Amino acid sequence: MLTRERMAQRVAQELQDGYYVNLGIGIPTLVANYVPPGMDVMLQSENGLLGMGEFPTEQQLDADMINAGKQTVTARVGASIFDSAQSFAMIRGGHVDLTVLGAFEVDVEGNIASWMIPGKMVKGMGGAMDLVAGAENIIVVMTHASKGGGSKLLPRCTLPLTGAGCIRKVLTDLAYLEIEDGAFVLRERAPGVSVEEIVAKTAGRLIVPPTVAEMRF
Repeated sequence: MLTRERMAQRVAQELQDGYYVNLGIGIPTLVANYVPPGMDVMLQSENGLLGMGEFPTEQQLDADMINAGKQTVTARVGASIFDSAQSFAMIRGGHVDLTVLGAFEVDVEGNIASWMIPGKMVKGMGGAMDLVAGAENIIVVMTHASKGGGSKLLPRCTLPLTGAGCIRKVLTDLAYLEIEDGAFVLRERAPGVSVEEIVAKTAGRLIVPPTVAEMRF
């Protein structure tokens, strides 16, 4: 299975020169460490930072420079800091080229549940609802199954939705999949992971092409 770092490294392969990219809380924040050398990408955080850099070393640490998850970050040359109202105007206006989000569940209709588990205290949805509504190119990054072994790729989400019909790409610790015509389509498998294991851990309808490539790093 892929580690959190490997998952972030695979997502970074989807970046393109000149992209404006929003990184959600959790695994997505690690993508900042794997931007390909020489590629000009502006990473955006909804709390008001455009031009987020890699996580800081001890010498670079600035407690006032944080991302939306309250992690300390760095700012690259050319970065801009502004209020969250302007940040959300950028998101809602469709000016983000790629959004990377975590999730609890995704289903075959492209629905995503990422903000609430009934019975557990949550602080709120944050910017996720705006991100799924304002972005056309979204990659969800999450584990394929829960800690209890239950699939998180479902026929229908069971948790409260963050957005409906908005997800087309999912990267898990086992596979990279696309959502098409009411099904997950297996495009790549993680190194050392069999197609059979992916099938067994996917509850939603899954289409397996004749050939499934192994991810390259």
